[in-house]
Amino acid sequence: MRPKKTRWVKCVPGERCFKPQCKPMRKCKGVYLSLDEFEAVRLACLEGLKQIDAAKLMQISRPTFSRILTSAQRKIADGLVNIKAIRIEGGCCEIIKKKGKDKP
Repeated sequence: MRPKKTRWVKCVPGERCFKPQCKPMRKCKGVYLSLDEFEAVRLACLEGLKQIDAAKLMQISRPTFSRILTSAQRKIADGLVNIKAIRIEGGCCEIIKKKGKDKP
């Protein structure tokens, strides 16, 4: 298996876990979103970027971006529909520094 290419992330989530109010954390099953999945959702769904533009920002191919986004959307839907905690952690990402540059 090929090693994963580094994905560039601009926005790091403030909260790393979202859980249902109706269950205590110890009784919650969870789904795990990687930082690159979180960034893909932010760019495509919140910022409204086209996949090709979002992929360029993350420095990955458009098909790779599409796979990451689909995976993230499936995990979020699983968490919401099946009342699971959604945790954000990990992934092969580098954080873009905030010195006016969008690319390293």
